[in-house]
Amino acid sequence: MRRIAVVGAGQAGLHLALGLRPDSTGAAGPSGPYELQEPHEPYDVTVYTARTPDEVRAGRVLSTQVMYGPALALERAAGLHLWEAEAPRLTALGFSVADPQRSPAGGFAGPLDLPAQSVDLRVKTADWLELFEARGGRVEYGTVGPDDLPGIAAAHDLTVVASGRGPLAEVFARDARHSPFERPQRRLAVCYVRGTRMPDGLDGPHLRVTPVGGAEELAGEFFVLHALTLDGPCEIVLWEAVPGGPFDVWADRPGPGEVVERTLELLRGHLPGEYELCRGMEPTDAGASLTGALTPVVRRPVAEVAPGAHVLGLGDAVVLHDPIGGQGSNSAARGAAHYLRAITAHGGEPFDRTWMLRTFAAYWEHARHVSAFCNMLLGPPPEHVRRILSAAARHPAVAHRYANGFGDPAGFADWFMDADRADAYLAAVGAAGAAVPADGG
Repeated sequence: MRRIAVVGAGQAGLHLALGLRPDSTGAAGPSGPYELQEPHEPYDVTVYTARTPDEVRAGRVLSTQVMYGPALALERAAGLHLWEAEAPRLTALGFSVADPQRSPAGGFAGPLDLPAQSVDLRVKTADWLELFEARGGRVEYGTVGPDDLPGIAAAHDLTVVASGRGPLAEVFARDARHSPFERPQRRLAVCYVRGTRMPDGLDGPHLRVTPVGGAEELAGEFFVLHALTLDGPCEIVLWEAVPGGPFDVWADRPGPGEVVERTLELLRGHLPGEYELCRGMEPTDAGASLTGALTPVVRRPVAEVAPGAHVLGLGDAVVLHDPIGGQGSNSAARGAAHYLRAITAHGGEPFDRTWMLRTFAAYWEHARHVSAFCNMLLGPPPEHVRRILSAAARHPAVAHRYANGFGDPAGFADWFMDADRADAYLAAVGAAGAAVPADGG
């Protein structure tokens, strides 16, 4: 039996590890976009992670996340979507714009063809760890650093590093060709809450976003989405604050109560409509908030940790997105599903450096579009994007296409990411000529 190590127990690492330990039905992962592959024999898999399931549940939230329909299908195909009946089904993406003077500048709601869902990663990680052990996988609990990787690699046929933060991720060299940023583009603050109200026009669970700023300068974005946490349904609020701007007030890393208080203060001054919807919210638990920043980066997928010993990066370890595009967990699921197919198709051949590079290169053909889309969202919107968003407020077909594009941003390359293609599409649907006001962001 081939031995595989997975270092890191997040969305990507556990999805892969569980796929390599199929359940009693043989479900192990997708062979096509969302279909079960032929059953395979289980691998001897060890997951390395710092915290036990109980420690994860008792800790702080790990992120904000939303899984769109295609990524949820990958989880279903692997038999991993354990919370489908409990998690709110998000049926729409709402988008509005406010300028620095608090004037509305248009908005729309686009229905999602496939519902999205958001599950607290504390719930997901803890439950998946327990499921992995129930399937016969081994978990080594304790901190793993770069100096531990040579020994782990020597003891396994393949070592996959799926930890995207800190020293472990840094064993993979930054790829400057695909990494345009050298510092964080947003300061982040997230809190899991209860007590928000539904806005007009959105009568069910949804995700909504309000960018604030003019055409040349953004202050940031405010998000609200419905989710599932430790003790049931909730809402998540997220600030994406441009460094140095009016929303950049999180450097002291406040706790949940203070995050809610500051959020309400900011909303009262900048987004009074959202203030009225959120004024009754309270944190769900003592670990309900997280603040910080990250720098979007693409790293080289293979690292030599000892002479002739290589490890393969997965998920945030090699492609790290800012949360603004809501793609982190979706990309992690896609990456895990792709690696699983590549591993099971490789038979008894060695998992050498050439195989690792080839495996990542095939995944990057999709991931590069996601990375470009998320990076574009971090700057002031190009003129053609402003035309699209203005048209979406007037034409349901445009709003629908934009909202559903988040399920697979590779499709944005055909219209949203290119000015000429965008204008051709708007003309084809009779939405050409629309323009966002100059102060509309």
